[in-house]
Amino acid sequence: DASAVEGMLAPRPLDSHKGSYGHLLVVAGSPGKAGAACMAAKGALRSGAGLVTVAAPAGQVPVIQQQVMEAMCLPSAESIDGTIGVGAETELARSAAGMSACAVGPGLTAHRETVQVVRDLVRRMETPMVVDADGLNALAGAADILKRARAPLVLTPHPGEMARLAGVTAAEVQADRVGVAAAFAQKNGVTVVLKGAGTVVASPKGEVFVNTTGNAGMATAGTGDVLTGVIGSLLAQGYGPTWAACMGVYLHGLAGDLAAAEKSEAGMIAGDVIEKLPEAIKKMT
Repeated sequence: DASAVEGMLAPRPLDSHKGSYGHLLVVAGSPGKAGAACMAAKGALRSGAGLVTVAAPAGQVPVIQQQVMEAMCLPSAESIDGTIGVGAETELARSAAGMSACAVGPGLTAHRETVQVVRDLVRRMETPMVVDADGLNALAGAADILKRARAPLVLTPHPGEMARLAGVTAAEVQADRVGVAAAFAQKNGVTVVLKGAGTVVASPKGEVFVNTTGNAGMATAGTGDVLTGVIGSLLAQGYGPTWAACMGVYLHGLAGDLAAAEKSEAGMIAGDVIEKLPEAIKKMT
């Protein structure tokens, strides 16, 4: 709640520059899903990242650059279907080594080559990473990769994704949200953000936090991509995985509450959440 996060966002010194606030690599996008990459990048920029680079299939780069002028793009190797393909992992790992954090997953698809790239990145990268959406689907059935990861990981599943990762049903996840998230986080040494009403953040050390912001209007396409960008931004700015997750879900939910107050829950879209992030940040500082 507000008392938990108040004062957690560090003030910005007058002599700071864009390099002071981190460089986030967003690995996202595919044909028909370039918007997911755009929303993650905008969410990251609106929540304070100094620099954002979107790594996307080469064919999607023109779309992304038109929609997010403030972000840079890294055209990546493609599969025959236009998704991120085999051969991209080496370049992505090399690029990530010079950055502050990485966000993987929005709009990637479950193409077999893309799955291989995601698994390789999780194994190889040493940069703090948030994994969402198709990034999580790529890890389903291969959760042992998480234990071998070199980087601090934040996973942001919805109940269905959590069920696939943990090898249970979505109903079982919803029946014990805290227990399932906490057990998976401790077993695999990751931070888990189990999305939904009262988003649960579980740390590898056994800590559990339940978020108080957010509303039913956020049950709309793209809000999860925005959250990925927000948490990635906070990781890039140097916050630890658990607090980046806690502050990220609170900030994201608060922006959603501000958007709902203006647009209504039925009428709001993910872009409205992005536009309310600066106002939400003001309320947190």
